[in-house]
Amino acid sequence: MAKNKSRVARKKKTWKEMSPASKAGTILVGIAQVSLLVAAQRDMSRRPAELINGPKGAWRAAAFINFIGPVGYFTFGRKRAAPLE
Repeated sequence: MAKNKSRVARKKKTWKEMSPASKAGTILVGIAQVSLLVAAQRDMSRRPAELINGPKGAWRAAAFINFIGPVGYFTFGRKRAAPLE
């Protein structure tokens, strides 16, 4: 007979229970996320719609998806400039 190991649900730690290193890491990840979001939104505001792949509104909404949205916009949303000849 196989032993059934009961899984104990882990309680999420509150901010007060987190170590100083965990708190610092959480803050740094949050700053990076907000910075990417602001950079993507600012770029979309300044870039003409003709230089964006797809609808600008869709990219604006997608930028609010943590990390994936802004990185996706900078990778796939902006049209590449034509090479100088």
